Amino acid sequence: MVQLKNSHIAGATGLLLLTALALHWLGLADLKNYVLIASSIFAGYFIAIKAFKSLRMKAFSIELLVTIAVIGALIIGEYFEAAAVTFLFVFGAYLETRTLEQTRSSLKSLIDMTPTEATVIRPEGHIRIPAEDLEKGDRVLIRSGEKVSIDGSVLAGQALITEAAITGESVPADKRVGHHVYSGTVVTNGYIEVLAEKVGDDTTFSKIVELIEDAQESKTKTQKFLDRFANIYTPSIVVLAVLVYAISQNVELALTFLVIACPGALVISAPVSMVAGIGNAARNGALVKGGEIMEKLAKINMVVFDKTGTLTKGRPEVTDVKAWSGDENQILHLAAQAEVASEHHLGQTIVAEAQKRGLLLTDKPENAEIIEGEGMAATVGGKHLVIGTRKLLGARGIVIDASAEDYAIMREKAGNTAIFVAIDGVLVGLIGIADQIKPEARGAIERLRSQGIEKIYMLTGDNRHAAQLVGDELGLDAVYAELLPQEKVAWINKLKAQGLRVAMVGDGINDAPALATADVGLAMGTGGADITMETADVVLMSDRLDQFAHAQALSKATVRNMMQNTFFAVATVVILLAGVLLGKVFLASGMLIHEVSVILVILNAIRLVRFGRKRTGATTLPGTVQQQRA
Repeated sequence: MVQLKNSHIAGATGLLLLTALALHWLGLADLKNYVLIASSIFAGYFIAIKAFKSLRMKAFSIELLVTIAVIGALIIGEYFEAAAVTFLFVFGAYLETRTLEQTRSSLKSLIDMTPTEATVIRPEGHIRIPAEDLEKGDRVLIRSGEKVSIDGSVLAGQALITEAAITGESVPADKRVGHHVYSGTVVTNGYIEVLAEKVGDDTTFSKIVELIEDAQESKTKTQKFLDRFANIYTPSIVVLAVLVYAISQNVELALTFLVIACPGALVISAPVSMVAGIGNAARNGALVKGGEIMEKLAKINMVVFDKTGTLTKGRPEVTDVKAWSGDENQILHLAAQAEVASEHHLGQTIVAEAQKRGLLLTDKPENAEIIEGEGMAATVGGKHLVIGTRKLLGARGIVIDASAEDYAIMREKAGNTAIFVAIDGVLVGLIGIADQIKPEARGAIERLRSQGIEKIYMLTGDNRHAAQLVGDELGLDAVYAELLPQEKVAWINKLKAQGLRVAMVGDGINDAPALATADVGLAMGTGGADITMETADVVLMSDRLDQFAHAQALSKATVRNMMQNTFFAVATVVILLAGVLLGKVFLASGMLIHEVSVILVILNAIRLVRFGRKRTGATTLPGTVQQQRA
């Protein structure tokens, strides 16, 4: 029964009950009974239909118990009891539907934000078309007040864009030429033209909606247990009701026992809490991929962070270029032309610095080879370049002399990443790159500790000097540096073998194996690679670590809420059944208490919708730290 039908049935049944009461006051007893019978049959029909559908699926539903009880009450002449039970049941179902809508408010608000139309720029002019007809490569015009309908890069114009649907941040972001925009965001002021790179179901917004839908439909271990329990419990109650009648020879007592034992509040106690919790997390920028993940997140006692783009901002800048052979600009120029083939943010930082200096990147790299976690090699203008870590150069037989090593260590201790550049097998220069610790990192780490996280480590591909600098500044328990992706996985397995429940937080492609290995993997949604977000259990949409702290606190609150609901539901059934057997609870009053218990369970879960994120660590930390191929 959908919400509209429930409201109509409840309204009509309630009107019939009021009519019966009026007839009773007028002394028209026979007519009153006919109205009560009509009311019971009218509402009972819809309850019976749902019970029948469940039986066809080999499921024993609550509706089946109510249907049996109503038929029995009509047979023995308890017309008011039958009418009252059916009214309370359909009215309770209506209230449940209305109340549950609040727990799904995050998903509903997202769906309401789905773009429906877009303006494309074509040779014949500006054309308004349905959003689903957009194609990759279209040039899309978006004005003030309009929704962005694609993921893409800004080609012209400037605008303030509210990205709350994607990142959970309410403060508008300033978007200019070259910046990236997401579907589902809203232009609050300005005008932009965007090149469509992802359209339709491939957009970030569409994937977020799909993730939340899947997450809200997924079931926790507790929910799966309760579902199995309900399938055993319901037929058992029918058998027990028969036994009650056999012992007491009291039909009304048996029917009352049958109805009061309905596990309504128990069945919804876990899912309603989980839906509310997942919705709150999504509204605050953390996509939790299902109830089971929420349960796992509540149990973690150790967190492992990557460094670059996770603890640091991931927006590095070139701080210096050191040349031991040739000109600094020449080395930067060659390195940038090779790094054009790399998608790694360090490589793109080198490219950006070369462009800033006006160096034309005309020569295309040939035979480009990306070495995950270490660097790259390529041929540019007939010269073979190897660019990356000292480990990479050592593996290629390239010598780093003592003076070059001393200089690299000096830069690393100052918080820079040392990127070595070799040409034709000879070390010719070093490019220093620096990044800053995220301003919310320290506060988020302190909050995680206050929430029961026992140990916090860093596993990074960065060199040990810069990694330790970040670790010391943030007060981490341990720092392990210069690790390859497979070594990060080995560390995660080692920690899990110690009995720790580990969450791994990262952003790069090389973090994906570690995320998959951890008990809970968390990925950065804005700066993170697609494969990392697909692998992760939780996606932090605006790359903020305080979103992680909020999600972890919320997961604990959600599991507590679920346990509270379950205990309350079981206690209510036990007390009611005791009241029935002692002759203190009757059919109509028992059903009323039963429905009230269902509503109270839902209202308790709705508290999670208002569970607020407390931002901590919003002050900027001093100093810079290095950025590394990690």
